[in-house]
Amino acid sequence: MSPTQKHRWFTRAANREDVRNTNLRRYVVDSARDAFERDHPGPFSPVVALIAAYEEEANIGDVLAAMPAEVDGLAVTTLVVVDGGADRTAEVARAAGVATCVLPVNLGQGAALRLGYALAADHGARYVVTLDADGQNDPAEMHRLVALLVEDAADFVIASRQLGEDHTTDRFRRTGVAVYAHALNSITGQHLTDTSNGYRAFRIEVLKDIVPHLRQDQYQTAEVVITAATRGWRIGEVPITWHPRASGESKKGGNLFFGLQYARVIATTWARMSLANGRRR
Repeated sequence: MSPTQKHRWFTRAANREDVRNTNLRRYVVDSARDAFERDHPGPFSPVVALIAAYEEEANIGDVLAAMPAEVDGLAVTTLVVVDGGADRTAEVARAAGVATCVLPVNLGQGAALRLGYALAADHGARYVVTLDADGQNDPAEMHRLVALLVEDAADFVIASRQLGEDHTTDRFRRTGVAVYAHALNSITGQHLTDTSNGYRAFRIEVLKDIVPHLRQDQYQTAEVVITAATRGWRIGEVPITWHPRASGESKKGGNLFFGLQYARVIATTWARMSLANGRRR
């Protein structure tokens, strides 16, 4: 039997549903990106404040109203990527006058952020800050994150509720923040206190390097930290104030489900990046 014939007999056919889903997702992202480029052909400011929002019409307006016009003397462009949904999040963002890219269907926070990273890079951003649409992050504290990048003290900065103030009351989630930070530090050699915080700032060079390695469409904070650490980028932390959600419920699920998913992302990302590093050596 020829090698070609063996291949036909003993290998599994490509999963057509997986291929179809991948192509559909690519079409959705490309459509949203093309529509955005028609509406926003010009360059962004040096700092892009990126918000991935899913059904946050009740909260995002106040967040956008609090966004600074500049940080550390650098102008800020606010970019909202609306991750599908059936409410008026997109209308609220557009009414606030910020750059708004709308995905026609929900793909997950990680996918929405990757689209935002690409748009920021294409439009000339030097630094990208990510924050939540639900009011838990204070835009007035953005300068703390950006300052470390401008001073060349770090390449990637994470806000820490552990170093700052946490005004939430969920003790299970607080314990999880500490436990998973310890787990992630043990495999990456970092000394971070809050690895699950979505309030982060990046040099654009960091994003250009790590985005091709990102896979998670949800629960992606650990993936970003592990990938940046294993790629050799300097990671810093700054204290911030962590607020309860302004209204509504978290889209991440209950504590047990979130904790299991976060652990899964740590394990799979570390295995994948370790394999990739082994191949590079």
